[in-house]
Amino acid sequence: MILVHGGGRDADNQFRTALGAAFLAGALEDTVLISPRFASNTGARANTGGAECRDALGPGEANWVCDERPESWRFGGLAIGNDKVTSYDIADEILRKLARKEVFPNLRGIVVGGHSGGGMFVSRYQMSNHVHDSLGVPITYLSANPTSVAYLDAIRPTAAAWTVSAAPPGYMLPAPADAFAPYFDSKKCSVYNDWPYGPQNRSGYSGPLSDAQLKKQLAARPMTYLLGDLDILPLAGFDGSCPAMAQGPTRMARGLAFGKYVNEKLGAQHKTVIVPMCGHNTRCMLTADSVLPLIFPK
Repeated sequence: MILVHGGGRDADNQFRTALGAAFLAGALEDTVLISPRFASNTGARANTGGAECRDALGPGEANWVCDERPESWRFGGLAIGNDKVTSYDIADEILRKLARKEVFPNLRGIVVGGHSGGGMFVSRYQMSNHVHDSLGVPITYLSANPTSVAYLDAIRPTAAAWTVSAAPPGYMLPAPADAFAPYFDSKKCSVYNDWPYGPQNRSGYSGPLSDAQLKKQLAARPMTYLLGDLDILPLAGFDGSCPAMAQGPTRMARGLAFGKYVNEKLGAQHKTVIVPMCGHNTRCMLTADSVLPLIFPK
């Protein structure tokens, strides 16, 4: 199991969560647990009210864009000062090392998961990574409570794409007949379809792939969306930008809509799992009874 941290870059805490989940699932003796760190020492983050990104970097450790700009580690951006290595290259290399038969001859599968910013990382990596079909080991993906996703065409969800309970308190919109439609506010929000919210103006790791290839890979590769049924408030780094709001009013609404989009529009067979009594909390989400069998299948 590979568990990618969120915007707090707390890989140590994520590892403890993975360890606790493996313990509860009875999987400690036959599971490799990995929590990589995408460290940042860039000072104050943009649009966060002054939150700091001042990780102490080890010798030779890569430094990454901290906030949610397109060049962030979340979206396969380049390491700062290095035009050869992206964050998704790092994930590729971890998978390659795990898949080496001389090291782990009995490895039966790999789960790549992440919560919040890590969920954003996983959802884009799932559709764009270069190694999924070449490793000889089944890989499944798990994206929990991402604050945004990447649509691969110009349509966006309407209020018919999510349940009433996924809207924030007091938020009411009439639900049209169609769950998806061309984005109504595209003139005012001209970047709504740019990467990482859409396929346009991609560069770096995902840049060489065509839109058609991304759609094919997104639909074909196994993915589960984990959504906390209480994650309906604009808290904990919620992305309120116009391209993100085009995807829905809450993380839960965005996740429900995207799961519906990939299955109905792209022919995927992705799973969407609502985790009861969980808000925007990694430990609550990944140690829930309904989630443990997804991470640690028997």
